[in-house]
Amino acid sequence: MFTGIVTALGTIREARQSGDLRAVIACPFDPAGIAMGASIACSGVCLTVVDKGGVAGDAWFAVDISGESVSRTVPGRWEEGTTLNLEPALKLGDELGGHIVTGHVDGVGEVLGVSPDGDSRRIVFAISHELAPYLAAKGSITIDGVSLTVNEVTDQPDGSCHFAVNIIPHTAEVTTLGALRQGDKVNLEIDVLARYLQRMQSLRG
Repeated sequence: MFTGIVTALGTIREARQSGDLRAVIACPFDPAGIAMGASIACSGVCLTVVDKGGVAGDAWFAVDISGESVSRTVPGRWEEGTTLNLEPALKLGDELGGHIVTGHVDGVGEVLGVSPDGDSRRIVFAISHELAPYLAAKGSITIDGVSLTVNEVTDQPDGSCHFAVNIIPHTAEVTTLGALRQGDKVNLEIDVLARYLQRMQSLRG
């Protein structure tokens, strides 16, 4: 379980296919604080640590990424040199600063536009008709592992929708979201509460 509050940026320094995809991710963590078998959200994807090394501030950890995870996330996301948003799993007693995030990607969204909005950046995304029913203005969504508030939802004639979020300067600086441009794709996880509400509503119908 996660909160969508990114604690560091990591970089994939090695990716090789051997059954599952094995990725080695460089990070500024202390390897002594990374437990084997621990969960770390990598740009919104919950992955299990299978190896680790390095020193405090210049560490690395390895994860195995299944074909299912690769197929459900942004194409090309697991290539060498890619920067990832990192968040270790929530511990009992930690502050729940964002919202409840599972680390299970529901789909991929595309950036339609980025524009200034005061000191912030307003980013508009397009999502498929499968995910559209789960979004609501002032609800929560996880974008590449970052917990954000949906500011606006615009339904489209084909059943898909566009939605907008605002990225404050701090978030733009400490996550990968500050580098997003039109046409970029992102991993999306809908609010777990919306998932259950939609399921209950469908059963009533």
